[in-house]
Amino acid sequence: MNRLLPHPGLAALLVVMWMVMVNDISFGSLFLGLVFGLVVPIFTAAWWPGRPQVRFRPAVAYLALVLWDIVVANFQVAAIILFKPNRDLRPAWLAVPLDLITPEAITVFAGTISLTPGTVSADVSACGKFLLVHALHAPDPAAEIAKVKARYEARLKGIFQ
Repeated sequence: MNRLLPHPGLAALLVVMWMVMVNDISFGSLFLGLVFGLVVPIFTAAWWPGRPQVRFRPAVAYLALVLWDIVVANFQVAAIILFKPNRDLRPAWLAVPLDLITPEAITVFAGTISLTPGTVSADVSACGKFLLVHALHAPDPAAEIAKVKARYEARLKGIFQ
């Protein structure tokens, strides 16, 4: 089974993305999407030797949390832009220490920060121990770092084993 479907998540993602791009729900589209979903992971399996184990339920809960945070942050950033004078903004560069080890987990963490309006991840340190993040409004940088670590990084440690 592992040879036939070496990356089931990638296969499912390819099928779904194919159906979205084709924008047609028909047997032929689904069949071609399934062919891509089976063939591409088989041919790319050699480049994924040590993929991390991901726990599904915490990942779904994490996705729901991130989607909720994106919606809430959009309203917060809109309020900052519309109602807060520029002189009251406190932008800051935050050096977030990383407890995550795997590159996949660090990538998801950085992507989550960048998807949330008002923050953007800029760089990972050469040693891989810090993530450089720019925050639009961070009056207390230490509190922002603690918030990001508790809200996202702690959950990602539970998702990626």
